[in-house]
Amino acid sequence: QVQLVESGGGLVQAGGSLTLSCAASGGTFSSYTMGWFRQAPGKEREFVAVRSRSGGNTAYADSVKGRFTISRDNAKNTVYLQMNSLKPEDTAVYYCAASATSTYNEYQRRVAALYEYWGQGTQVTVSS
Repeated sequence: QVQLVESGGGLVQAGGSLTLSCAASGGTFSSYTMGWFRQAPGKEREFVAVRSRSGGNTAYADSVKGRFTISRDNAKNTVYLQMNSLKPEDTAVYYCAASATSTYNEYQRRVAALYEYWGQGTQVTVSS
């Protein structure tokens, strides 16, 4: 019932910036745990960032910490991923994910299998 639609992906040179958006509908957005994951060709899906509820905690994968920022606008039912200082190894399909469970602990909110709603993904390609 919950729909997630990502946008903002594209091609960017190394060192550049890109902002991804994820628009949600069909649920109580302000109560959701919202996360970003990514998957490169032939690789496993990996955690990128998460933000829990309005004014909630944020967490980042070590590989993106200090470069990426997750934020959410509950009035617009939208979550964002601001990506700076992009590297070729950031190239992947980026997925927005949501869970109606707002009480996940620090470990649980990094696990893709615990999210029940997913977007279609948006391609990010970083050239060298």
